[in-house]
Amino acid sequence: MTEQKYLLFDFGASHGRCMIARFDGKRIQMEDVHEFDNIPVNYAGVLYWDILSLVNELKVGIRKAFSLHKDIRSIGIDTWGCDFGFIDKHGILMGNPVNYRDEARYRYKSELENIFGDYELFKLGGANLNNIMGLYELYANTKEDSTILKGADRLLMIPDLLNYSLTGIPTNEYTNATMTLMVDQVEKKWEKGIWERLNFPPQLFRDLVMPGTKIGGVQKLIMDELGVPDIPVINVATHDTASAIAGVPFRGEKHWAFLSLGTWAILGVETDKIFKDERTFKSGFANQGGCEGKTNFVNLFTGLWVIQQCYERWNHEAGKKIGWEAVNKSMENAKGGMAFIDLDAADFAQPNPNMPLQIKEYCQKRGMPAPDGMGEIAKCVYESLILKVKKHYEEMKSLTGAEIESLYVFGGGSKSSKLCQWLADALKVHIKAGPAETTSVGNVLMQMKGMNDISSLNEGRVISSQSAVITEYDNSADSSWDQYYGTFLKYMASN
Repeated sequence: MTEQKYLLFDFGASHGRCMIARFDGKRIQMEDVHEFDNIPVNYAGVLYWDILSLVNELKVGIRKAFSLHKDIRSIGIDTWGCDFGFIDKHGILMGNPVNYRDEARYRYKSELENIFGDYELFKLGGANLNNIMGLYELYANTKEDSTILKGADRLLMIPDLLNYSLTGIPTNEYTNATMTLMVDQVEKKWEKGIWERLNFPPQLFRDLVMPGTKIGGVQKLIMDELGVPDIPVINVATHDTASAIAGVPFRGEKHWAFLSLGTWAILGVETDKIFKDERTFKSGFANQGGCEGKTNFVNLFTGLWVIQQCYERWNHEAGKKIGWEAVNKSMENAKGGMAFIDLDAADFAQPNPNMPLQIKEYCQKRGMPAPDGMGEIAKCVYESLILKVKKHYEEMKSLTGAEIESLYVFGGGSKSSKLCQWLADALKVHIKAGPAETTSVGNVLMQMKGMNDISSLNEGRVISSQSAVITEYDNSADSSWDQYYGTFLKYMASN
């Protein structure tokens, strides 16, 4: 077949990139086109996203891509979740979207949950009640009598805004909308029980569009500005987590799970069911919108953040980049199981110029042996991470009743053979690691579906599997993890 080319954009909360996906009929290969920073702006005490800068980077990427390839088939955009902006009845953008780390969401979260009751709110939206969810920002708008809200005609999530800038057609894509906490994930529509009770303007919430749907072509003013043809724009799974899960190189297991292991860890399963029971709510697991009517049942917790902070300190002390291999080597003779930390504790939530010292002090305050030196500290952090994953993994199996055959690991952590082997041993499950990045693959698969180049995500995942280099790890029956786990649970219960 003639090689097909698709243009994809992945906007992260600090960095973005544009790539061409080249499909030869069997495999996808990625070609980097453009990378850029995404830097929020603090203005008059409010933290904003610079949406105009992001639109400009979108245009730069398109122009560069078409200078390399004239035969691009479609465009797809995914971004982080939770954030949104508004357009008025004339289609004009109303201000810059507010960043999910802005203080207002945190200020009003408890007040809003008192109106509904936190469990009742969870049952309505089905998603995680994290501070960053879009509902809390929208509620802050009403509490602070926002003039923008009064004139708004449509609420558009960040990828909706970017797609609108290209096509002139406003849409609300489902997977990212679920990150507002305002979507009925059973009926796949906005939850009226929330926005009516809070008196949100009803016109903000229009019909949701499923991933893999063609929006329309690039509008004429953009074609003229960039010198590009009328190329189709596809609503992919615009929430980057949903795109990452869509791109998992699935190889036919009946029961499988996934672990995205980067700064954050996202553990879960793809399911046909929505879980809204109180036991699920208390566990920290929740529902996020997936592709083809599926639900991504996930728990989000701290991943490699703490060890990344330690690594920065060790680089500073050495006066150079020491490399991750030096960290791995330092653990070879370090004692295991000496101390465990709760990576999600407030002690580790913020950037810290001396995270190793913070870890030592945390252990000392709780009567644990304090790890000392790079090897012991690194082993403490990694073992604590493995055991936290194990805790949530056991909860996930209990909640879903699934016996997992394989755990697909992607993200930066999938590159570490030591970490993957420890996961296999501690969880007693077969690990399939790689590729590090599946978000871009999921983006492309939904473009292919929107262009009728494939008929289903299952067909797309065959392509993902054929395109990916996967390293597999079997449980080596290391019994020390069972002992560590018992100690870890005792520490967590007492602290």
